Amino acid sequence: MTNFDFVATVALGSVLAGAAQATDWAGFFQASIAMGAIVFAQAMSARLRKSSDAFQDFAQNEPVMLMRDGEILHDALTKTRVTKSDLIAKLREANVLDFSEVRAVVLETTGDVSVLHGDRLSEQLIEQVQTD
Repeated sequence: MTNFDFVATVALGSVLAGAAQATDWAGFFQASIAMGAIVFAQAMSARLRKSSDAFQDFAQNEPVMLMRDGEILHDALTKTRVTKSDLIAKLREANVLDFSEVRAVVLETTGDVSVLHGDRLSEQLIEQVQTD
């Protein structure tokens, strides 16, 4: 999900709430037209992302490495505005018992945090992840 997808979802919900509160048909039709425009804009954005690498690079975030091989990447935390306490909370959620178990922690394009821990890590899992 891109930032635009998220904004479109929130906007659609807001307009839908407005349509539900409409007291006359004109207000309902205005909200319906607005919902159609939002859905159309989101569909066009998705189509452009699919057909144009340049637009996809512009519109979509890249996953960012927050921790690698037990070491916290403080510059990445600062850049992504993730606090150390939030990172540690995610490690606890993933049942990490020691930093040395962590192979990688990635802030995904969706805003989720993936914690990869264990004995080894396939490099294919992190080849598209931004490390600086």
